[in-house]
Amino acid sequence: MNAKPVVLALIAALPLAGCGSTSHETTKPRRATPTAFDASRFVRTVDNPWFPLAPGSVYRYRGVKDGEPSTEVVRVTNRTHAILGVDATAVTDRLYEHGRLAEDTVDWYAQDRDGNVWYLGEATRELDRHGGTASTSGSWQAGVDGARAGIYMPAKPAVGQSFRQEYLKGEAEDHFEVAERDVRVRVPYGSSDHALRTREWTPLEPDVVDAKFYVRGVGTVLERTVKGANERNELVSFKRG
Repeated sequence: MNAKPVVLALIAALPLAGCGSTSHETTKPRRATPTAFDASRFVRTVDNPWFPLAPGSVYRYRGVKDGEPSTEVVRVTNRTHAILGVDATAVTDRLYEHGRLAEDTVDWYAQDRDGNVWYLGEATRELDRHGGTASTSGSWQAGVDGARAGIYMPAKPAVGQSFRQEYLKGEAEDHFEVAERDVRVRVPYGSSDHALRTREWTPLEPDVVDAKFYVRGVGTVLERTVKGANERNELVSFKRG
């Protein structure tokens, strides 16, 4: 596929993104209190336009991790996992370094009636060169050992909103802030002038700050470290389920 149709396909997914003026990063984040977790208020489908999870969708990324080239394949499955009374959608995430599977992860997400996407846990394995499990650090599941679910993407992201995405003390403590709307992003998959940019960090790595870019109707198209490391991951192809 040549570049022009890809760009058009991306733009076609953004019918509402051009409304309003560009908003820029605030100097002092405003923390918004997420809706209380209530299992009775969750729906089966994750269709938040900034983070849609249609079963069968496949995202392929190319990037750099710890200074080394990497590729990543993310698949939205038809499987669910019951967590705190919610049927969470299972998403597999496999990271390859030099053609070798280096990390194998399953993430669990669910959406409430208001349209907020919640992160309910992950099971992650770092693999050694022989395919054995070297570490499961970072794994967690809401409701187990004090772990709590967090907001991964709000229904209506606004500049200055800030949420905790996950919590298991000492293992999973990621936070994010909505930093900018209607920003330009260009990746191998295509380009858009109406992307959403977030700023991400964790107190477990206080010297590292990441930026993520999302496009309506697609999801994550770019992740890059802006402070403290050398990592970048950009969307190469996307097949909608």
